[in-house]
Amino acid sequence: MMKNLNIVTRKTERKNCRLFCQVRYLNEEVDARILNLSETGMALEIQSLLHAASGSRVQVVADDLGTLYGTVRWSYKGRLGIHFDPNSNSRAQVVSYFRFFHKEVKPVLSR
Repeated sequence: MMKNLNIVTRKTERKNCRLFCQVRYLNEEVDARILNLSETGMALEIQSLLHAASGSRVQVVADDLGTLYGTVRWSYKGRLGIHFDPNSNSRAQVVSYFRFFHKEVKPVLSR
């Protein structure tokens, strides 16, 4: 059995949060909720169908974060994984959010 599947995993720690935002792709815009966030990406739960496939460029607009640009890395059952563009602006916005606004969120439901 093959032990190395060549799966690319995240390299930075993500922290749970609950922020509401809008995701824009081409001329579509849907409401979403940020489930977790790191300096390099985020996981979103979208409220309605968004026709963005892996590799699509999207824009995420949140009150506490501002506007972030990124690429869809995965989508599964109403959730999206976004990898931010590698620029200092997005990194500064996320670091600023963690410094001034972030409050640790614990899951409501337990397994």
